Order: sequence, then C-alpha cells, then structure tokens
Amino acid sequence: MNDVREVSCRPRRRRPWWFLVGLGAAGASLAAVRGAYHGTFLDAWLSIGVLLALLGVLALNMVTTRVSADAYGVHSRTLLRRRSVPWGDVTGLRILLKYEDNHRIPEVRRVGLVLRNGRKRLLPLPQCGLPDDRAEFDAQVDALHALHVRHGAPDSSHIPVISRRTAGRPVSWALVVCALLLAGAGAAAWSVPDSTSYARAWQSAVPCAAGTGATERRDCLTTVPAVIAKAEVHRPKRSSWLYFADGRPLERLAVSREGAQGFGPGDSVEVTFWRDRVMKVSGAHHVWREHVSAAGEMAVLAAALALTAGYPAARVLLRLRGRRLPDDEVLPSALPFAGALIGTALWLLPLCYRHPTDPFTSPATIAWAAAGSAATVGLFALAWRATRVRTPRAAAESTGRPGKAGRPGKAGTADEVFVAARFLEQTDYNPHFFGTHIVLGDGPPAVTPHSGPGRFAAKPIPVERLTLKGVRRLRGGDGDTVPGDWHIAELDDAGSPVRLAAAPDDLTRIIRELRPAAG
Repeated sequence: MNDVREVSCRPRRRRPWWFLVGLGAAGASLAAVRGAYHGTFLDAWLSIGVLLALLGVLALNMVTTRVSADAYGVHSRTLLRRRSVPWGDVTGLRILLKYEDNHRIPEVRRVGLVLRNGRKRLLPLPQCGLPDDRAEFDAQVDALHALHVRHGAPDSSHIPVISRRTAGRPVSWALVVCALLLAGAGAAAWSVPDSTSYARAWQSAVPCAAGTGATERRDCLTTVPAVIAKAEVHRPKRSSWLYFADGRPLERLAVSREGAQGFGPGDSVEVTFWRDRVMKVSGAHHVWREHVSAAGEMAVLAAALALTAGYPAARVLLRLRGRRLPDDEVLPSALPFAGALIGTALWLLPLCYRHPTDPFTSPATIAWAAAGSAATVGLFALAWRATRVRTPRAAAESTGRPGKAGRPGKAGTADEVFVAARFLEQTDYNPHFFGTHIVLGDGPPAVTPHSGPGRFAAKPIPVERLTLKGVRRLRGGDGDTVPGDWHIAELDDAGSPVRLAAAPDDLTRIIRELRPAAG
C-alpha cells in the first residue's frame, strides 16, 4: 500500500438510492400539482408527496457523498457541504463501531480523523455494515493510512478501534440520562409531603352535612346515585370505561380493568365525589376506588430513580478513572457497581416505604439505616476494587495462580488443569475458532473446546513455532466476545500474528508453560 497515490470512496449499491431519488422527484411533482389545485396541507396526497420528496433529498445526499484522499489531504463532499483536511493537521485515523439492533447488521464500521487540535471528525465514507463489505472497507482504510504515512506525520502506526466498551467512547449520553433520572428523583421526593397530606385528607374526609355550601362541599364527601349504562373492558395497559345512563352525574369514567369487570348495564351505583374528583363507585356486588398514591410509594419511586441514576454515573466514573488509557483499550464493566446498587435497593426501598417522612425517629430505623449504609459502603468498595485497571505488568508480576476463569479438570492425572482461554485467529490448532480452553500439565499444551476432564478433540499447540511479542490489555478491535477483564498475549506463529486471550493470572500461567517448551 506504500505506492498508493489517491483513494476515492463512493457509496456501494447506489441503485436503490437512485430509485429513491426518482421516487422523491415524483413525490415533489405530486406535491406541487396537488398544492397548486387544492392549496391546503390537509390533503392526504399532498402530505404523501412531501414525505416522498424529503426521502428523495436524503437519498440524493447519499448518492452524492464522496470522500477522496491524495497527497494534500482528505476531501469529503456531501450534498450541502465540502471539507478538506490537510495531512499535516491529522495525527491519526481511528475506526468507530456503531452497533445496530438489526440482527442482519451486527455492527457498522466508520472511519474518523484525529486532528492536532484535539478534535475528532467522522468521515461519511468509507463505512461497512455487511460482512461482504469488510474486505473493501479494510482495503480503503489501509490505503488512507498509507497516504497518511507517506504525506503526513502520524503519531502511531496503530489504528485504534473504538467500540462501546473502550475508553475513547464519549459518555455524554450517560451524563444526560443520569441528570434526567436525578431530576425525576428530586421531583418525586419533593412530592412526598404533598402525597402525605393528600392521603391523610382523603382518609379523614367525612360526608357532607345537609345545607353545606358549594365551596365547603369540595372538602367533604358527596354521594350521588347513578345507573351504569355500559362497561367497556380493555386490555390491562389501556383504561377501561364506565358509562352512566343519561350522562349523569358524568358521561363516562376511566377505571381499571377489574373495576369495569365488576359492573354491568343497569347496575345501580353510588358515585362519591371529593375535591371535584370521583373517588369511589359503589355497587351491590363491587366497589371501585380511585388509587391514591401514598407517601411511601412516592419515596420508593424517588429512591429507585436515584439508584438507577447510579449506573450511568458509574459509567462516567469508570471513564474518568481510565482517562489516561489509550482510546481503544476496553474499560472494566460497570456491572459490579450495578450489583452494589441492587444490594442498596434491598434495604433502602423497604425503609423508604415504611418510613417515608421520618426514617430516623426510632432506634430500630436508625439501626436499619446504619447497617444498610455499612453494607452499601462495603459493596461499593468491592465494586471499586473489582473495576480497577490491571496492567499487563501487574499480571506478569503475579504469582501465576489460576484466576477466577481457571477451571481445573482431571484427565488421567491430577496435574492437568483446564484454563479458560482462546485464540482470536483461526489456526491449524484452533480451526473455526473452536477452542475455549487450554489444557496444561501432563502432556503438551493443547486447545480444547471444553473444560475437561480429558483431552477429547484437543489440538496440540505447536509451541516451537510461537514467539511472544508482548502482553497488553484488551482493545476494541479484539471483539466483544472476550471478557473485559482479560488480557491479550501477542504471539508470532512462524511469521503470522496470533492473539491469545485469557484472564491476567491465567495468561501468565499459560505463557510460563509455553516458554520452556518453545525455548
């Protein structure tokens, strides 16, 4: 790729986009004709034409998009904008992985530029969304990198791959979600006193006395006779309705599904009003009551929202904790903090429900809160320790004991140990990525598709061909199938690069087993 002089990237499969452009042109013509004759936007055909025209504009933007690179720099062109970046302003390239919900398109790969002023710019092309496009995408990225090496000054020859697990992924969305959840928790906590006073007022309300005025009647109970004309029972997530004969005292009332099922046409009922709201409908065989949110429910809602906000906050904390890591290194998972939040919810939510306004008025509740707080501190300390960033040096200096991923098994002798590890490339000893464990001990190291015991279907590792190049942390380009706390050993297999992934302690043990045999 060193002799590359120019790179040009255009969208693949442009025929469907051109078809949408033609469809948009037809829609614009339809909208123009209907608008000229009818002159109103309420016309259905006019609305359809406008939508098709907008779709055509988007498709035209896709087919006119082009990215090219030459000795000067990178040039991008879209329907409305043109940009050029000289190679002298670019410090490197990087690949961004965008994950889609469509099972047919598991991920979308795009290329971005890292500028010397610290800003990052995403290129519209090249991009890869289908497995068949991967080879062409990699070739275009290699060509762009070759031009950058030839005409610019890249900071590194490595092209980082940024995924949703890496340190370079922005966490602005986590900050927004955390802020929204905390705002909801604050609003729910603010309404706890009002919910308390409202529930107490409803419980202490008495029937209105004779001769009570209209103003005073609002705070007492007013009972009106009525007849059910019809009951509409809908699905649980939809409101069911009670219709009253002659529209008295009101035309219809939204009730629960069970409330609508308890009444039938012609049933005589009594409708109870309080503060201009229907609070109860009483019949001969069924009584429906309006749900009044108690203070405990609002306190539980506030605490649940605050605890939920802790998870995106933990993502932001891990991002800040790993701010000195390279952009493509995988951050530890935030699941340990999620476990600590769940453990906190087990004691905090019942406390909020039982004592929403006065949680520290009795020795029992104080002891409850103190014990729960101590448990929460311990859980978060464990989560902080579990999410620490372990460098390969720390793994190399470890004692070599099997880590939590190591699963011992027996195969003839007690010296055989099956360690969870996998090679990330297809080789003759790892065909079709079938290996999930490496067996060590009695006999040569081998790759197995199981955790033992026994060496059934084991493929011996040709240790005489392997040379250790280095050990590093997990990167975004290593894939999502590798746990985030594993490390990668970069090996040379007779001139071909091979990656071996395992937990840090297990990887140290495997390397120690491979080195004497290969030495």
